[in-house]
This record gives sequence, structure tokens and C-alpha cells, in this order.
Amino acid sequence: MPLGAARLVFEIGTAGASVRDLRERLDLDSGYLSRLLRTLEERGLVDVSPDPEDGRRRRVRLTRRGSSTLGRLEERSDALAQDLLDPLTERQRARLTGALAAADLLVRAATVHLREVDPRAPEAVVAVDRYFAELDRRFPGGFDAEGARAADATAMAPGVGAFVVATGDGRPVACGGVQTIAPGVAEIKRMWVDDEWRGAGLGSRLLRRLESLAADRGHGVVRLDTNGTLAEAIAMYDRAGYRRIDRYNDNPYAEAWFEKDLARR
Repeated sequence: MPLGAARLVFEIGTAGASVRDLRERLDLDSGYLSRLLRTLEERGLVDVSPDPEDGRRRRVRLTRRGSSTLGRLEERSDALAQDLLDPLTERQRARLTGALAAADLLVRAATVHLREVDPRAPEAVVAVDRYFAELDRRFPGGFDAEGARAADATAMAPGVGAFVVATGDGRPVACGGVQTIAPGVAEIKRMWVDDEWRGAGLGSRLLRRLESLAADRGHGVVRLDTNGTLAEAIAMYDRAGYRRIDRYNDNPYAEAWFEKDLARR
């Protein structure tokens, strides 16, 4: 089986996947993905049918023969990995495990897609819900999200502000938005990165994208605020060239305020 087809069988997996998710996850051209799926269908390995939850989408599932093929691919992969590991000492295996974990995270982060979406889009809602849930866990007094989403939908709507969702492995893994707070001054809001994706520079990449969107909309200055418990976010803003400023808003959760001159990026 060609590598591309084998990878597709692996990505479909035992749970199945939508054609759209496969296309985004693997960054494949629609025509190429269709040809691969047609080949797998002809071999009796997959079944492609309308998604019962959304008739406009197609869902792919492995047939019994496809599941058997996936099992054989997994067994051969495991055997090859075991052959590579056998000559190594325990210490060498530990070093290899750490190196592979770091490489996996960095490669996954490099394949993440950053897209502008409406803040009311499903993927944006999922990302922001997870962001609010994290704030509620981490803030000493919790976080009350009531009213925040409606404000975001107005201030960050297409044509007014901007909202970006980062998608990895077919799901939202980071988000952030830009809104105007004064002539020539933008504010970055809702910056969030999934725990599993932190440490690979995704937050910095997202921040640069948001700064670029602010500059494209004619803003010369960008501001943001954060809570003191979010130490990793504060460290990122310091590295990105933000300077501390006095309070500029009435956000009850904010404990630190930052500003950056976009002309000096």
C-alpha cells in the first residue's frame, strides 16, 4: 500500500472521520484526497457516506477489511519500532523518548492552521468555551463569562475586528481576537492555547498574527491585559516586546496591562 493511502487509513482509524476533517488534518488537496478515498473504496477498505448529523458532509469509516488492514499496519509499525529500540540501553531509550516527544509537538505545531473566522462560528465557540473554562479554574474567584461572548461577537465580527482560530489534528487548539478601543489603538483579547500544545511557540505565532491583523486595519498601537495568575502569558508578552502601562480599562479580572508600538515590530 502506498504511504499516502496507509496514512489515510491510520487517520480514519477505528472512530472514522469526516472528509473535511481529513482534508484539514492532512492539508490535502480536495482532488487528491478524493482519489485516495476512491482507491480505498475500490479495495473494500473504507465506506464513504453522508454524515447523519449533517447531510452536506461525508463521513468515512473503515470496513471490516479496513480495520483488519489497520491492525496489520499497526503490528508492522510496532515491530519495526521494537527492532530500532532493542540495541539501546534504558538511558538511551529515555533520551530518545524525550526527543521524540519534543519533535512530535514541534511538528504538530508547524502543521497548525490559523484562520480568521466569525467569533460565532462553531470552532470559535468551542475554543472560547475552553478558554473561559480554564480561566474559571485558574482565577482564585473563578470567572464569570456572562455577557462576554455577546460583546466579542460585536467587537470582533468580520469587518469590525478579527478573530483567529488555530486548528490542529482537526480541532481548535488556540484562539485570539482583535478589537478597536480607540482611533489607531487595537486590543488583543481571548488569547488561549490548549495545554497539550504549549511549549512549541504556537502562542507567539498566534500573537504575531493578531498584531499583523491589527496593523492591517490601520492601528499603530496594540494593548492587552491579563491576570497575574497567567504567568506564562506575561512572560510571552515580555519576550514579544510589550511594555507595562497603567490601567486602561475596567476589566475586573485584569491585574497587568501592556502596550506595544506596532511600528517597532
